[in-house]
Amino acid sequence: MKAESIVFAVAGMCFGVILGWVIATQQVGGRPVPAAAAQAAAPGAAPGAGTPAQPPPLDEAKVQGLSTILQSDPKNAGAAVQLANTYFDAERYTDAIKWYEQALAVKPSDPNASTDLGVSYYYTGQTDRALEQFDKSLKLDPKHTKTLLNQGIVLAFGKRDLSAAAEAWKKVVDLAPEGPEGQAARRGLEGIASASGHTAETPVPPGN
Repeated sequence: MKAESIVFAVAGMCFGVILGWVIATQQVGGRPVPAAAAQAAAPGAAPGAGTPAQPPPLDEAKVQGLSTILQSDPKNAGAAVQLANTYFDAERYTDAIKWYEQALAVKPSDPNASTDLGVSYYYTGQTDRALEQFDKSLKLDPKHTKTLLNQGIVLAFGKRDLSAAAEAWKKVVDLAPEGPEGQAARRGLEGIASASGHTAETPVPPGN
């Protein structure tokens, strides 16, 4: 599982502002979250920047080396995931999808690759397919916190379903209250509460 595979970067995430926009659009019939808002919170965008940074260059040498391995051993799921990750790092999500799918065809029990595939689907505009892939990941590991975090973000920003997003994020806080995913989920819940004018109902960590 890649750190970059959380749909929106944890650092500089403006949940309150963007979720407020989502709620406002719901009240007037709804429109997709504008590209500028999504870009402001997307990986590669500096906090507060008006435009996203240029994607990192593709590591051509790594691609060549992994491609050579896969030519001789097409069922090497590990090499396929590494190749997918290399394309993901360069924000070449369509290419990443191809290799995540190939890895999962060989090793369908990998929730990390499954979730990375779901994120790649979302980045290529396939929101429903991303959510379906997250469901598959959670069947493999119901406590996979990065999957649950991503599921909530896609539900909030892709489907504008804040109730379902909050359910996913509450699970993350329950499972990993002090981890980075739990902290990001808590900010998401606080953003929903702030944008809707209610008090956040985040679970209290066990033992507190």
